[in-house]
Amino acid sequence: MTSSQQTPPVVWIEDAPGHIGETVTLRGWVYQKRSSGKIRFLILRDGTGYIQGVAGMNDLSPEDWEKLDSLTQESSVRVTGEIRADKRSASGCELTLATVEPLAIAPEYPIQPKEHGPEFLLDHRHLWLRSRRQHAIMRVRSEVVRACRDYFLERGFTLVDSPIFTPAACEGTSTLFETDYFGQKAYLTQSGQLYLEPACMALGKVFCFGPTFRAEKSKTRRHLTEFWMVEPEVAFLELDGLLELAEDYVSTVMAKVLESRQEELKVLERDISRLEKIIPPFPRLHYDEAARILAAKAGSRPELAFTYGDDFGAPHEAALTEDQDKPVMVTHYPAAVKAFYMQPDAKDPDKALCVDVLAPEGYGEIIGGSQRIHDPELLQARIREHDLPEEAFSWYLDIRRYGTVPHAGFGMGIERFVTWVTGIHHLRETIPYPRMINRLTP
Repeated sequence: MTSSQQTPPVVWIEDAPGHIGETVTLRGWVYQKRSSGKIRFLILRDGTGYIQGVAGMNDLSPEDWEKLDSLTQESSVRVTGEIRADKRSASGCELTLATVEPLAIAPEYPIQPKEHGPEFLLDHRHLWLRSRRQHAIMRVRSEVVRACRDYFLERGFTLVDSPIFTPAACEGTSTLFETDYFGQKAYLTQSGQLYLEPACMALGKVFCFGPTFRAEKSKTRRHLTEFWMVEPEVAFLELDGLLELAEDYVSTVMAKVLESRQEELKVLERDISRLEKIIPPFPRLHYDEAARILAAKAGSRPELAFTYGDDFGAPHEAALTEDQDKPVMVTHYPAAVKAFYMQPDAKDPDKALCVDVLAPEGYGEIIGGSQRIHDPELLQARIREHDLPEEAFSWYLDIRRYGTVPHAGFGMGIERFVTWVTGIHHLRETIPYPRMINRLTP
C-alpha cells in the first residue's frame, strides 16, 4: 500500500498544529457553521480545542456537500482533510475539508447565541459546559487542581484522604449536613483538617484534596453548599512559617496557570497583567490595624461600619484589598470569632494565631488557616467552651497526649481561587455541577 492510500491518522484538535501539511481525521461536535456563497465554514470542537474547517463545492463530493449542509449545532461528526497553516487562527491552522461523515444529527440546540438568564443556563448546565467560556473555565480549574497537587507532592508532602462521613464538627455545628449512619448520627465533612492533624504527626507534612460540605443558607456569589478544598498540615510549623507557606503556594500556583492557560484566559478576557503581579511578598495586616483602616473608611462609606471584635464580611474584605495589587494576609483575629482549635497568641490570648488571605479585586478570602492548639488541657477547655461533645473528640485529643508539638495548616477553596483567576463574577461557574441552597440538579 502506498503512502497516498494509507488511512489518515486520527488526531485531537490540540495536536493539529503538529500536522500541518498532512491529511488527518478529526472527530468532534459542530460548534458553529456558516456559509459564504459556495464556501462552507465549520467550527469544530473536540474538548481539546477548536478548529475551523473550510470547504468549497469542488472540495467535497456532492454527497458530502449535502451531509455538510445537514449538520446542526452540536451534531457529532467525523471529518478528514489537510491541516494548513493560518496565522489568523488562534491555533495557527485550519482544516481544508475532504470528507464529512455525520455521526449523530442533533435537534435544535436549546442554548443559542443570545442572552439567557442564569437559571435557564443552570437548568441546562449539562449542555452549558460545552460553551467556549465554560470550557475555558473548566480548563483553568483543571490546571489549578494539578498545580495544587504538584506543589505539595514536589515538596515532600504526603497525600492523605480524609473521610467524607464524620462524627464531629470542624467549623461549627450550624452548617452541618446530618445523615443517618446505620443508626448513628453522622455528618458530611466540613473540612479534612481534623484528620490531617494526626496524619501530620505520623508523616510530618501532609495534605488532602476533596469535597467539603457547608449547610449555609446563603445565596451570595461566594458560597456553595458543596465545594472542593485543598488543605496542608505541617508538624513543627508555627504562624510565621504558615504565612510563608501560603504566600509561596498561592504565587506558585498562579504562575503555573499563567504559564499553561494563556489561551483560556484570553477567551475569558482576563487582564493577566493583574495576575502577573501575584509574587511574594504579600502585605500583612494585624486584625487591629485592619480594623483601624476600616474605621477610617467607614466615615464616608457606611456599609463598612462594624463592631470591633467581629469577623470581617465581604465588603470589609474588599475594602482592605482595594488599594492593593496582591493578596493581603490578615492575622490575629479575635479568638472568640474563630474556630475552637486555633492557638491563642501568647502575648495577647484574646487573639488567635490565624490568617485569612484576601484576594485583590474584591474576590475576598481564598485561604483560611491557623496554628493549632497543641496543649491538651487548653484544647479540652475550648471544646467545652464551644459546647461540643467531648466523646466525639477523644481521638483528636490523643494527638496532644502522645508527643504533642506545635503544628499549623490552612484550607483553600478551589472554586474561590478559580473565580479570582478567571475574573468571573460568581463561583457557580467554576464547578461543573454547582450545588446551592436552591439547586440540586442537574
